[in-house]
Amino acid sequence: MIPVVKTIDEVRQYVKLWRKEGKTVGLVPTMGYLHEGHKSLIERAVKENDCVVVSDFVNPTQFGPNEDFETYPRDIQADAVLCEAAGAKLIFNPEPSEMYHDALTTVSVDKITKVLCGKTRPTHFNGVCTVVSKLFNIVMPDKAYFGQKDAQQLCVVKKMVKDLNFDIEIVGCPIIREADGLAKSSRNTYLSAEERKAALCLSRSLKLGRSMIESGETNAAKITQAMKADINKEPLARIDYVEIVNIETLEPAVDASGHILAAMAVYIGKTRLIDNFMID
Repeated sequence: MIPVVKTIDEVRQYVKLWRKEGKTVGLVPTMGYLHEGHKSLIERAVKENDCVVVSDFVNPTQFGPNEDFETYPRDIQADAVLCEAAGAKLIFNPEPSEMYHDALTTVSVDKITKVLCGKTRPTHFNGVCTVVSKLFNIVMPDKAYFGQKDAQQLCVVKKMVKDLNFDIEIVGCPIIREADGLAKSSRNTYLSAEERKAALCLSRSLKLGRSMIESGETNAAKITQAMKADINKEPLARIDYVEIVNIETLEPAVDASGHILAAMAVYIGKTRLIDNFMID
């Protein structure tokens, strides 16, 4: 069975041994409760590295007040089965007390964390950048893998790595969807049967936006207006944001002809879901 370690020292011992053997190391940072989306990241990492570490840590610092830290789903046994099947070599599953010791240091990225999800989750990306930096320093991977469903997170991590000169390649991997189009997410487990059907309004409106662009529409405002109108047909949906932005700067795009990210966050009942598409 794949080893599941709880301490930073144990991770470092494994990595030092691999490095002595001349092996490359990949990292897949996760919050656990793994699904096919995570599995696709691990499998990509296994193809491109000799040894892969999966971090399985529900990070308290990226949850805001009244968010779902306590109720976020956890199942380390099922995660270990998936990681082993995907070919990972090690799972790092620390307690918060192992990762944070009265810390006075955080890592923050300005500007691109203030838009999209950052508007309604103002402390979220500080938590993400801090924990990802810590994981990078613990594992010292050659490559780290992130899903494109969290497109803003991917953009922020890439900028942080560039600005702080981390010697790590960041690899973005495609969104994995259910057969009916819903993006795979650990938070999908919160949805009732009725809400699960309602959640299809996200992927449906993205499909509409993409088809408008493919048909020649370049006015970003017109496209987002049509996408919002489509989502608003669903009574259980409440829009947080629907925006088209530059894929790197995350600044609002006027022209949607290329190099853009169409991103959304929508509440279905009490559950906040995100989804997007990119044209690069």
